[in-house]
Amino acid sequence: MKNLRRFILAAVFAVATSVSLGAFQGAHAATAEDLNKEAQHALDKLLESNPVAKEIAGEAEAVLIFPNIVKAGLVFGGAYGEGLLQQDGEVKNYYNSVTGSWGLQAGAQSYGYVVFLMNNKAVDYLTESRGWEIGVGPTVVVVDEGIAKNLSSSTLKDDAYAFIFDQKGLMAGINIEGTKITQIRR
Repeated sequence: MKNLRRFILAAVFAVATSVSLGAFQGAHAATAEDLNKEAQHALDKLLESNPVAKEIAGEAEAVLIFPNIVKAGLVFGGAYGEGLLQQDGEVKNYYNSVTGSWGLQAGAQSYGYVVFLMNNKAVDYLTESRGWEIGVGPTVVVVDEGIAKNLSSSTLKDDAYAFIFDQKGLMAGINIEGTKITQIRR
């Protein structure tokens, strides 16, 4: 009975790992041109649907756009996606977003996120560091409906504001995770 339980757990872990690795391939844009188009489409969609994001965008020094992040896990999990930094309407650099997690979790989902970098300190930290670990460095506020009600151009005090959008799939559980954003070549 004990060996059967181990076998079942090993099989479930192997399937979850295979699904996770297969799902991450969808988060990788084929070319820089594809990524540029996907990022612009995602940003336009966010700004059209969210007036607070549109107001913040008008004040931002730069915008970090990840149009498609794929996340999957079963006890151990991860997320991956590629994005770009846009400043003055031009693409400056390309980045990946990698998340690792551990805990009571199961499922798979995809989503996009945009981070509005509000000052040169935040932009410099991103471009000069060897990778931005969210939670270290500039202050990032994840904007949800509750926070959005209290934001205006006169109350913007933090270094960066993140908007998560276009969530699909189901990921349930309680876990500990960390995200790192690193410059890549495209």
